[in-house]
Amino acid sequence: MSEGSKGSSLAFGQVVIGPPGSGKTTYCHGMQEFLGRIGRKVAVVNLDPANERMPYPCAVDISELITLPDVMESLKLGPNGGLIYCMEYLEANLDWLQEKLAAFRGHYYLFDCPGQVELYTHHSALKNVFAQMAKWNFRLAAVHLVDSHYCTDPGKFISVLCTSLSTMLHVELPHVNVLSKMDLIEQYGKLAFNLDYYTEVLDLSYLVDHLASDPFFRNYRRLNTKLVEVIEDYSLVSFVPLNVQDKESMRQVMQAVDKANGYSFGDQEHRSLEALMSAAVGADFHFTSTLAVQEKYVQSRDKTVEEEVMDM
Repeated sequence: MSEGSKGSSLAFGQVVIGPPGSGKTTYCHGMQEFLGRIGRKVAVVNLDPANERMPYPCAVDISELITLPDVMESLKLGPNGGLIYCMEYLEANLDWLQEKLAAFRGHYYLFDCPGQVELYTHHSALKNVFAQMAKWNFRLAAVHLVDSHYCTDPGKFISVLCTSLSTMLHVELPHVNVLSKMDLIEQYGKLAFNLDYYTEVLDLSYLVDHLASDPFFRNYRRLNTKLVEVIEDYSLVSFVPLNVQDKESMRQVMQAVDKANGYSFGDQEHRSLEALMSAAVGADFHFTSTLAVQEKYVQSRDKTVEEEVMDM
């Protein structure tokens, strides 16, 4: 097939990226079910050659082209080197990918990508794959998942901000950063600031001041200050909180991505979404918005303080 054989029809989708353990496969499964319930035909594409057990029906699987264990065994490479080789092999065999995707015209695509951070910060293979797909009339948005537990450690959160910014600049796609596993954030420890401080990435000088209270980070205050200045100078990074089990949370992420990649609602889908959201209030869903998460967190923290006072 030639590059223009797709015709003028557009295909929309999400490139789901992020470090290992951030919940990419769980997100793809949850988003596939959510979109399916509002009438959107979804095709999930597994681009992770190390992903062996997928909870979702897989429309296209890179393991049909290449697998990480085979590469590691035949080329005597480690997991990181083998994964980079697999992505370079995919880049060299784009005809295979184009042929597989063509079988699902009219679908909305979810690309489940590998978790190696280097692939999104400085290696060019996946970036080139996405660029080629744009020539096939794919309109993609990158959904960058970050585990919300990093919010509980100011030093790690600054690192996450730098990684997110680097990824946004390198991948060159419309970008939505997502704080995943928000339903578990209370298990990670206390937040130094309100939740919206982390999602909106507000004045980061407070974060540097908070770090300065730690004897270890006090010696690196100038470095942290410069890193924060770089992040604020670009003014690109913000996050959408996500709890995959909550319909309202999924809707907020979906709408952010639809805005980023240019997808527009059809009338039938809009009605289906309204019907789905009308049933979203129930015991199965613990969070309905960022505010709900924050209120629950604050209440839990206040209760703990009250118990400590009573024990004194």
